[in-house]
Amino acid sequence: MKPYDPVKRGIDVVVGSAALILTAPLQAVLALVVRRKLGSPVLFRQLRPGKDGQIFELIKFRTMLEPDESQGLVADAQRMTPVGAFLRSTSLDELPTLWNVVRGDMSLVGPRPLLVRYLDRYTPEQARRHEVRPGVTGLAQVSGRNAITWDEKFVKDIEYVDHRKLLLDLSIVCRTLTQVVRRNGISAADDVTMPEFVGSRR
Repeated sequence: MKPYDPVKRGIDVVVGSAALILTAPLQAVLALVVRRKLGSPVLFRQLRPGKDGQIFELIKFRTMLEPDESQGLVADAQRMTPVGAFLRSTSLDELPTLWNVVRGDMSLVGPRPLLVRYLDRYTPEQARRHEVRPGVTGLAQVSGRNAITWDEKFVKDIEYVDHRKLLLDLSIVCRTLTQVVRRNGISAADDVTMPEFVGSRR
């Protein structure tokens, strides 16, 4: 634990709570749009590993149609809708995640929470990303988002774990806003989002 960590948590609570209140009208509108275009449920809920690998329920706006083999809706590219693509490219789908920040599941800045099934695929060094709370945005996201490789992402995650401080967090938030405006690195080269992580060479 670093001296900055309690300060970081305080910032998460104050800023996260304020952001939840300020974005409530926008979130209400987005919920109606998702309900009309994608149907129910409006929110996407999925278990993710957090600090120390503890499992929590991540909450976001839903961006994809439910899988349906009879209609050919299986792959992410087939299930993604124009509304969903817009929400992802603008990161508006992340607004409900502020509740995870206020609750303490996540931080505003940190390594992104990935899938539970990835836990046993990490090298010991990569697993260090769970030494801190996962973030709504992070160093890997502002260093290329989904346009960089998994190994490059994990290097950035560990760099953040080792060097986290207020100035770095402020820099990441500012760079995140720039990336959202430019909509850079939303997808990997051949995927709607990012290909599955199958493990690195040990």
